[in-house]
Amino acid sequence: MLALFARDLRLSVRAGGGALIGVLFFTTVVAVIPFGVGPDLNLLSRIGPAIVWIGALLASLLGLDRLFQAERDDGSLDIMLMQETPLVLTVLVKCLAHWVATGLPLVIASPLLGLFMNMNEVAIGAVMLTLLVGSPAITFIGAAGAAVAVTLPRGGLLVSILILPLTVPVLIFGVSAAYAAVEDPAPFLPPFLILAAITLFFAVIGPLAAAAALRLGSD
Repeated sequence: MLALFARDLRLSVRAGGGALIGVLFFTTVVAVIPFGVGPDLNLLSRIGPAIVWIGALLASLLGLDRLFQAERDDGSLDIMLMQETPLVLTVLVKCLAHWVATGLPLVIASPLLGLFMNMNEVAIGAVMLTLLVGSPAITFIGAAGAAVAVTLPRGGLLVSILILPLTVPVLIFGVSAAYAAVEDPAPFLPPFLILAAITLFFAVIGPLAAAAALRLGSD
């Protein structure tokens, strides 16, 4: 499993620019917002957590369609299906490697973009923490969509269409927790714990659904 993790980490970084493409797209999405809403710093600080979260969500969708594509192209997907190691565990390791290569850089880049949106230190810390906890759920959800679309030509758009509605709860509670951290009457812990529960839920359901889809696609 460690060898598979290291292999997938290298492939995720190399394929299509990997983390660099995601961070550049993330930066672009957030950077164009002030041009649309104007230079009002108070407005930017109010909408900052939501904008950073939306940018991270959209950037996380990049590359999810390639999660199993390399194995499909070189034939190693059939070996994955026939090996003794449970397919669910293999999918889980691949998801973790993909998140470390593409999701973690977005978390690291979020404080800089928070400053760009005139967010204070508490808001930046809350957004970074919620992204750290919530963004893996997007990868686990995307694994199921990638497994469904892996046998289809040009399935990248299909993956986004399939998983985007399922990521809405992650976005809602991630933004809610970030806003709660800077609004005194609103408690931070309840939405944050719900966000963590969503991630744990999809950490179980996502690999199971992806493994089932891969087996059905191979039949």
